[in-house]
Amino acid sequence: MNESNPFNRLHQSFKHLYADSSDDLLYQFIAELDVLKEKITSNYKSADWYKDVTVYSLYVDLFNKDFGGLIDKIDYLKDLGVSCLWLLPILDSPMKDAGFDIKDYRSIRKDLFRLPDNASSDQEKVLFKRFLDEAHSKGMKVIFDIAMNHTSIEHEWFQESRKSKNNPFRDYYIWNEDTEKYKDARLLFKGMCPSNWEKEGDCYFFHRFFEFQPDLNYRNPEVLLAMTRNMLFWLEQGVDGFRADAVPYIWKEDGTNCENLPKTHTVVKFFRAALDYVKPGTLLLAEACQKPYDVVEYIKTGDECHAAYHFPLMPQMFKAIAQESTEPILKTLSLDITPAIPDASQWFTFLRCHDELSLELVYVNEQDRAYIHSNYCHQPEWDFRVGEGISARLSELFKFDVQKLSLAYSLMLSLPGTPVIYYGDEFGKANDSDYYREMIEMTGKNDTRFLVRGKIDWDEVNRLLADEKSFNAQVFKRLKKLVNTRKQFKAFGRGSIEWFNESNSSLLVFKRKFETEELLIIHNLSKTEQVLDIEILAKQDLLNQELVSKNGQLIVPAQSFYWIDKQQ
Repeated sequence: MNESNPFNRLHQSFKHLYADSSDDLLYQFIAELDVLKEKITSNYKSADWYKDVTVYSLYVDLFNKDFGGLIDKIDYLKDLGVSCLWLLPILDSPMKDAGFDIKDYRSIRKDLFRLPDNASSDQEKVLFKRFLDEAHSKGMKVIFDIAMNHTSIEHEWFQESRKSKNNPFRDYYIWNEDTEKYKDARLLFKGMCPSNWEKEGDCYFFHRFFEFQPDLNYRNPEVLLAMTRNMLFWLEQGVDGFRADAVPYIWKEDGTNCENLPKTHTVVKFFRAALDYVKPGTLLLAEACQKPYDVVEYIKTGDECHAAYHFPLMPQMFKAIAQESTEPILKTLSLDITPAIPDASQWFTFLRCHDELSLELVYVNEQDRAYIHSNYCHQPEWDFRVGEGISARLSELFKFDVQKLSLAYSLMLSLPGTPVIYYGDEFGKANDSDYYREMIEMTGKNDTRFLVRGKIDWDEVNRLLADEKSFNAQVFKRLKKLVNTRKQFKAFGRGSIEWFNESNSSLLVFKRKFETEELLIIHNLSKTEQVLDIEILAKQDLLNQELVSKNGQLIVPAQSFYWIDKQQ
């Protein structure tokens, strides 16, 4: 049996999950795949294109009102150097959790197209295709969020499920007469939700996130097939991949913590096999907030996700800058903490995202948590989940210090992985207190993550960017240079890394190598000038920064960095 064949992988995964289920259900599904495969062309020049991109993450409405506004900003993003757009939740939703509470997996929110609620799905498809065509014409891939673990309580499946115990959709969710099952599953939204069970009539339904987000029951094969069909629907529309939200929690078993269970991986294998069968090269990105050793399980075999976020690296970059020490980064990227991954797999790295600066104990210890929290939680209202995170924009965390922001960006863009820029951070967007208060009123939840979202006033941004001396213009100019320089070298996304064991713990020095490319990267994390014992003949680095050497030593200014092409 050819295990690399998507057909065989679908069959193996399905029978592992549902040994007693009839094969007819699976074969009917595969027949659907055959029809769809004839409609879709996979035209990726490289199946692992995700290694060479810089990702830009955005909410369509908050970024620039709607998809028309996003199209208007495609050239702005291309100029910045962006080559992949990650659309934060766009699917139909009551928006109690910023769109991660999905009401309809086959429909985009009408307001994102300025369409009336009664607009047809065909109108929606035409407008979405117009956006995809524009992005693709400018060399940008497009991926978007899809919550795999749960739906909104407003989803038609749940609305049917709650009607009676005999309803055929009852088994699409997890219902119980009491709260005694899954007692070892940790409470993810500590301080915001008192339990993983919510009472409904004389029963309870299970949820790992908010009480308005009931978990799906993947023990029902119909759920697996329905959720896979939802992804395939969007493949047919032309998207290039999916950020699979909340992957570790998909499968539940009593007596376990209900995270990263073997059959969770089997479910993901089924998703991947279906995508490979229909359109090879479609990215499946795991959102797994876990320790690297657990996350690697989703990307190491080549038949689950292509990539996953390196959550632990993010807080350790902040710690390294505050501590003026390379130790947090070197330790986190050591094989003791971050296992090696296959060539075809990839880490995605980030400084900030739509969520809090997370300090969960799954990837920081108590000492790290206390240190990072004390150095970066500058306002009491930024506290998230009772010390488990900090809700603040990048510029706020670094107190609008251009040099520190630039240093942090250089770290993210030069260390291994595919980098993600969060919308507005490229020009130093601040926390949005007005939006935060607006969302509290709308959702009834004091979720401080709303501080890191908010709308962009482009008239104001354009005015600030036109002033070269403004904080915003300085941040934008420096990041643009970094991103566009990175695009010129595949070594950043694909290359090996060679660390220089400097006795000076303030200097992070390493080489990135790929084929004929060889780059020397230097970061000074200290607030004081440092010297590096190395002979540099070039007068400038790749970022057009002057290189100053004296007596065989390179002078590295405080909190600065150099990207040097060793081939020059």
